[in-house]
Amino acid sequence: MNHQLAQINIAKLIAPITDPLIADFVAQLDTINALAEQSKGFIWRLKDDSNNATSINPFHDPLIIVNISVWESVEDLKNFAYKSSHVSVFADRARWFEKMQEAHLALWWIEEGNFPSAKEGKSRLLHLREHGDSAIAFSFKKIIEKPTI
Repeated sequence: MNHQLAQINIAKLIAPITDPLIADFVAQLDTINALAEQSKGFIWRLKDDSNNATSINPFHDPLIIVNISVWESVEDLKNFAYKSSHVSVFADRARWFEKMQEAHLALWWIEEGNFPSAKEGKSRLLHLREHGDSAIAFSFKKIIEKPTI
């Protein structure tokens, strides 16, 4: 069985997504999503009819936005997040998002072709917050090896 890396990351906006304070972020969504999709190791991302996931919210908080994607490896995800032009958006995050005081990113291994729902992503993130790194959900700080079975 081949496994792939799923990830969820969330952010809490400082204002509603339609507020002018958030406009610079929203203007970059299509470009950054396209960059992800063209990146080595990218497999899939959660999206709605607008080609992003800003309307998908399992947390029932209109200020929380969710990103879920699937990658071939941890290294591929890290390369996109920290070594591509995604870095410029990441560096500006304080302009649009509150500083999160608890885990806002969770990783886990999935069987190839089984894409996670927003509900599953939320569950994995909450598990990480409550129990710490494990095979159910882990962080970049303690990467769990890909299953071999």
